[in-house]
Amino acid sequence: MKIQDLPYPDPGVADARSGPRFLWWLFRNQLGGQLTALAWGLLHFVAVSTLPFGVGFAVQAVVDRSGRQLALAGGLMVLCGVAIALGDSMLHRAAVTNWITAAARVQQLLARKTAQLGSALTRRVAAGEVVAVSTGDVEKIGWFVEALSRFTAAALTVVLVCVGLYVYQPALGIVVAVGVPVLALAVLPLLPRATRRADFQREKAGRATELASDTVAGLRVLRGIGGEELFLDRYRRASQEVRHAAVRSARMWALISAIQVLLPGLLMIAVVWHGVHLARQGRITVGELVTVYSAVMLLTYPLRHFEEIAMAYSFSRPSAKRAARVLSLERATDTAGSREAVVPAGDLYDPSTGLLAPTGCLTAVVCGDPDTAGLLAERLGGHPSEEGTSALLGGVPLDELPLASTRTAVLVQDKDPVLLSGSLRELLDVPASGAVSAAEALAAAQCGDVLEALVQGSLDVEDPLDARITERGRSLSGGQRQRLALARSLITDPEVLVLDEPTSAVDSHTEARIADGIRKLRAGRTTVVFTSSPLLLDHADRVVLVHEGEVAAVGVHRELVHKEPRYRAVVTRETDEEAALGRELDQLEEIEETA
Repeated sequence: MKIQDLPYPDPGVADARSGPRFLWWLFRNQLGGQLTALAWGLLHFVAVSTLPFGVGFAVQAVVDRSGRQLALAGGLMVLCGVAIALGDSMLHRAAVTNWITAAARVQQLLARKTAQLGSALTRRVAAGEVVAVSTGDVEKIGWFVEALSRFTAAALTVVLVCVGLYVYQPALGIVVAVGVPVLALAVLPLLPRATRRADFQREKAGRATELASDTVAGLRVLRGIGGEELFLDRYRRASQEVRHAAVRSARMWALISAIQVLLPGLLMIAVVWHGVHLARQGRITVGELVTVYSAVMLLTYPLRHFEEIAMAYSFSRPSAKRAARVLSLERATDTAGSREAVVPAGDLYDPSTGLLAPTGCLTAVVCGDPDTAGLLAERLGGHPSEEGTSALLGGVPLDELPLASTRTAVLVQDKDPVLLSGSLRELLDVPASGAVSAAEALAAAQCGDVLEALVQGSLDVEDPLDARITERGRSLSGGQRQRLALARSLITDPEVLVLDEPTSAVDSHTEARIADGIRKLRAGRTTVVFTSSPLLLDHADRVVLVHEGEVAAVGVHRELVHKEPRYRAVVTRETDEEAALGRELDQLEEIEETA
């Protein structure tokens, strides 16, 4: 897989049973790239390790005054230099490719899982954790995946050098062969503690990221209540905890690095001391001593990859664990579906509550609990966050359809829709039937003033559709964001459109015009609106009151507001005292009528 071929046509099905299993799955799915990096790594490390033999051969040639041997040594060193340069360049290229492709695969898996779960994702995992996994954690995971092949090449090179030195000069080679494994294994007792500190640091960093994400998302509300300093103090404390954890982790890794420098130095001293003693006895030549000394000195280079792989695994393991946790989440219903991919039509019915939305009608649903309304809207859309009885569209259970078919048939707009950054034209470029134009949808959603604001806020833009929208539409008011999101939903023109509080942030005059626009534009199509606004309720063909998880009353707004106290309490937001007074007045009216 090359970088220019990204994204993957299919990132595959991840093994998300645990963090290590997920890392191993990533490695297996990039086996070709790993073998390429391994081959170039072996060329590079072997060339680096062969260079001392050329140096020793050259020194011995000078001692023996042999020009032919000196020329051969020079040719060997030039060949090693070319191999080192080529191997290093191609190894770096292959390693970066493995890193980026692994990170891209994880991001694609996360994006696919997010699309499958929909709004149910944030009910089960904090939004900040998802952000942390898709940004910082994917880099750590990619680091370990690409470092594994370089570590394997370094380990094989160390083995080859130890065997070569033993064959070349057994008296010194045996010292190196015994000392190198000690160097490689000396830091193992420190790795568990370093890993725990790294895990603790990542946990603190994840909490700080979640806090920052939640604070930014609610910044407008915080400013309204004067809570900026409170949350700023909380983030300062979280940031200091991350700093302290990072310092403790860095101390441990600094100790490991110091050991990786100290022990090779001691081994080099031992080799030189023993080699000089052997040279004085005439058992080895000066060139052989220089060769072994140089080989031990250059062995520190591949040995550094033992420390790197330990660091990469320590940092990537908690990241892989978090990624696996997100990827292991499943929908409450089957995403594949047991029925063929068709788009059903007909009445929308929820057996759990008894809610019925007749085809071609505008049905308004009143719930006293906003959370209940959100869960019911998700269930009507065919992607509930909890297991339960499936909603039926034309008698077909939505959870038995493939996810793509369900979402084509029923579109659910959350109460807090997200606007992606880009131009307004890109925002409205969504899968649609083609029956509703952008101009009609924007007019029905009363977006005239929004278009003017976008043009005024953009330089050298005449067509409002070319105006830029900032991330999450933060430059717009809550009502403006709601209306643009409503226009986007109206353009799709689905068989069934479910709107959860689509006008909660707009003024009453605009709300009345939006209600009229929705009714006209969606004429003949099934529309369900969760709302407690009298202006929207008055435009509905049918109003349903859901109380304590069941349908409590069905009718029209003007009828229910007079005959159903529970409906009136939600819609008019009357207090208990006002409700009691209303009941007394109703009783007095009944007495007067009978009298």
